[in-house]
Amino acid sequence: MAEPRLSYVIGRLDHAVRRHLSEHLNELGVTLPEYTALSVLRRGGELSNAQLSRRVLVTPQSAIKVVSALERKGLIDRQPDPDHGRILRARITKEGGAVLDACDRAADEMEAQMLEGMSAEEREQLSRALKSCLKGLGAGLSGERSGV
Repeated sequence: MAEPRLSYVIGRLDHAVRRHLSEHLNELGVTLPEYTALSVLRRGGELSNAQLSRRVLVTPQSAIKVVSALERKGLIDRQPDPDHGRILRARITKEGGAVLDACDRAADEMEAQMLEGMSAEEREQLSRALKSCLKGLGAGLSGERSGV
């Protein structure tokens, strides 16, 4: 039997990671896109909806829904941009930071389970290889740690 294509294996892994992580995030009252947005805000500081949608890789309409949900839950607040009154900048609240920390722990547990059979060297090689794949497709990472 032929080995499956690497792109298929990566897709299956992506699906499994999202499913597993979503189950644990739901217990914390957060969706995967909300966790991603909180992680991006931790790295990027105060961001507009447009900036957030680009960095979270969702449409502007989806970003508005995510931001509204996070604001309703008290995990972020939004303040007018001092230079552009119509732009609102989102930032994480103290409660949002606590929820983000809990989400990070869930992600850490999932990653530990996923990588359990690998040595530290193998984990580092995998990380380098995946980053190289992203770079090859023009979708490199910023190098900063984010939750997602």
